[in-house]
Amino acid sequence: MQPRQQIRQTIRHARRQLSLEQQTEAAQQVAARFMTLPDVVHAQRIALYLSFDGELDTQPAINACWQAGKQVYLPVVHPFSRGHLLFLQYHPHTRMLLNRYNIAEPTLDIRTLIPSSKLDIIATPLVAFDADGQRLGMGGGYYDRTLGLCAPNATAIGLAHDCQRWHSLPCEQWDIPLPHILTPSQHWHW
Repeated sequence: MQPRQQIRQTIRHARRQLSLEQQTEAAQQVAARFMTLPDVVHAQRIALYLSFDGELDTQPAINACWQAGKQVYLPVVHPFSRGHLLFLQYHPHTRMLLNRYNIAEPTLDIRTLIPSSKLDIIATPLVAFDADGQRLGMGGGYYDRTLGLCAPNATAIGLAHDCQRWHSLPCEQWDIPLPHILTPSQHWHW
């Protein structure tokens, strides 16, 4: 098994071991930290994601954004451009469907689509991160491509559990480090 796959397997197992109480508390702490970041305070258009497979629960952050009057967008796997994401506005009553990865996403509706270059914040899921801001995702490259297209317009913020920190991640030329990573105990920034 390659090192990146071994890290993914180890970290995914560790985050699945967190109790429901630990998950809930972590999500609340990260949401509070997220909402106090100056970039988020001044943002209007924020891309978040719905948690999957033990990822830090983003629903408290989504709710906090709605309460603050911010527009929330969710990623949708692009139907025609392989490996790319679209972002659609998300409301409490948005119609959802499961994509090919079994992840809930808004039903494609061009009226709610925003060009990724117009986003202020892109919160990214991650499997692991290191002290240099490197992010290890699931391996599809969706967020690396998205961040490559959005920089420097949007601020990228990784959301994670503390157990997802790895001492040093192997990097590829296409990997884009994150300027901010939030965990329940810390705000990592570079």
